Amino acid sequence: MATIRIGLDRLPPAARTAVEEHTGPLLTVEEAAEGFNSEIAARVTSTTGTWHVKGLRTDHPRAWTQRREAALAPFLTSLAPALRWRVETAGWDLLGFEALGGHHADYTPGSPDLPEVAALLRRLSETPCPAIELRHAEQRLKRYAAHPDDRRFFAGTHLLHTDLNNANVLVDEHAPGGDRARLVDWAWATRGAAWLDAGYWVIWLIAAGHTPASAERWATQIPSWHTAPTEGITAFAAANHTLWNEISTADPTPWTQRLAIATTTWHEHRKGI
Repeated sequence: MATIRIGLDRLPPAARTAVEEHTGPLLTVEEAAEGFNSEIAARVTSTTGTWHVKGLRTDHPRAWTQRREAALAPFLTSLAPALRWRVETAGWDLLGFEALGGHHADYTPGSPDLPEVAALLRRLSETPCPAIELRHAEQRLKRYAAHPDDRRFFAGTHLLHTDLNNANVLVDEHAPGGDRARLVDWAWATRGAAWLDAGYWVIWLIAAGHTPASAERWATQIPSWHTAPTEGITAFAAANHTLWNEISTADPTPWTQRLAIATTTWHEHRKGI
């Protein structure tokens, strides 16, 4: 379920003061419309710079997501916005990230963003997994695997993002260095098989209008996809079909319904292979 969003102006004064120790007095605060995990999500500016601020109360059930993002940030050079500061005070945990330019990736067929996202996932697949506490893919998918033995396909030692929602990918044609796409929101980072993020991308591509065959062709642009056994891909599609049908039944919003339809479509396609 989505976390209820509140405005930065509702922070305790001590927390707001602690933020402004890093930023200086805030001139503008633009609340973010996207994202489901944070109580605070805003782009803020002062005379000294611009930041994206994410925050949760320290007693929030998902407070661990803040700690995970903070722990991961130093290892995500060229993949994600840099973490500039962190504030833990007055019952709040607040992260101040580099504010990225650009737009949310367009996943629809023919989009010029698709090669940029493929390049981003190639960079991610080449990034060493840091020795920090992360959930394991085979455990996350345990309840949804069609057969207990299927979990072996999901296990591995690679760093995964696992939430390839196009709103989590920012593409900036003017980014320095040629790396135009970045991934935000690493709350669900996981350790697992190298090819799984390409598989998660397949789901979102189908949800954006691709056929399963077209989505899988894009996945082939990521070398790790070629390490996936055919039966492993089929098992992954089946597990996500079960997962998203459960989610969409409990929370029948348009976007969960769209993902349920996409995973059902992929699952049916894989059964025919």
